[in-house]
Amino acid sequence: MSIARSTKVLALGFAASGVVHLVKPEVYEPLMPSWVPAHREVIIGSGFAELACAAGLVLPPTRKLAGWASAALLVGVFPGNIQMAVDASRTNNTAFKAAAFGRLPLQVPMIRAALRATRSSS
Repeated sequence: MSIARSTKVLALGFAASGVVHLVKPEVYEPLMPSWVPAHREVIIGSGFAELACAAGLVLPPTRKLAGWASAALLVGVFPGNIQMAVDASRTNNTAFKAAAFGRLPLQVPMIRAALRATRSSS
């Protein structure tokens, strides 16, 4: 059985985002809620987690576990997405607002794709 398209897209997204987390962590610092300690370390750690999820999703023996890990990761970073939307709402930058609020509902199909990967038989 081949890898589902939604799993491929999710893995590609995690890979790209994971690289950015590691190479330019400062991009994500404004998204961090104030109650999260050690912002830089959490950003770097989430980058490694995204890369691990991406690799796990494309490898059949680890796809089920990676699907569960991916769903958990997406739920875990959701507060950062909410923070981004709150911050965007305080600006006059329409494009930033659109991007920040537009990404919130994208979590649902991403989590759905992660959960679908947990049911993969190969």
